[in-house]
Amino acid sequence: MATVTVAAAPWKQLLLSALESNSHRKHSSYFQLATVGSSGRPSNRTVVFRGFADNTDNILINTDARTRKIEELKHCPFAEICWYFTDTWEQFRINGRVDVIDESNPDPVKIQQREKSWFASSVRSRMQYLGPNPGLPSLSDQPSPGFVLDPSSGPVASFCLLVLDPDQVDYLNLKSNQRMCFTSRQSANGSKCWNSERVNP
Repeated sequence: MATVTVAAAPWKQLLLSALESNSHRKHSSYFQLATVGSSGRPSNRTVVFRGFADNTDNILINTDARTRKIEELKHCPFAEICWYFTDTWEQFRINGRVDVIDESNPDPVKIQQREKSWFASSVRSRMQYLGPNPGLPSLSDQPSPGFVLDPSSGPVASFCLLVLDPDQVDYLNLKSNQRMCFTSRQSANGSKCWNSERVNP
């Protein structure tokens, strides 16, 4: 099938439809995020979809700045999402560059974006950033002591926002046995355009 070029991201509507069709499944808001470690080995984990950045196709992910994925993304800023929707049998593999927005980021727009994502999270979710350093040996068999968090206070130092800017999307629908590949390119005016092509499943 011939390649079709459009300015808007055609895969985004497919993803929004899949999210809506699978919204009754709690796990539909979880996907896998794969990064590349400094050793060159792949590293994968499950994260929560926090929506799209305003007026963009960029995918938001909240994480702890102390986790290994931050070090990996600073070493290699490219990552891939794999997202499978169990009711509609749809898979999205979304590849792109990840912007790490932590407390040291000097950009006021990004600082505001980080704060917005912080306050959009539940207080319970925010509390996890007050715990011990993730991945380090646990020094006690006892549960962590209770922490107090002022719901009106801004992001804590360990809170980090990841923004994945997609440049390739591989979409597979196992019910219809159709597969589409979407690839972005920069247009003459600097905006992003998408090429779409149907390929064999």
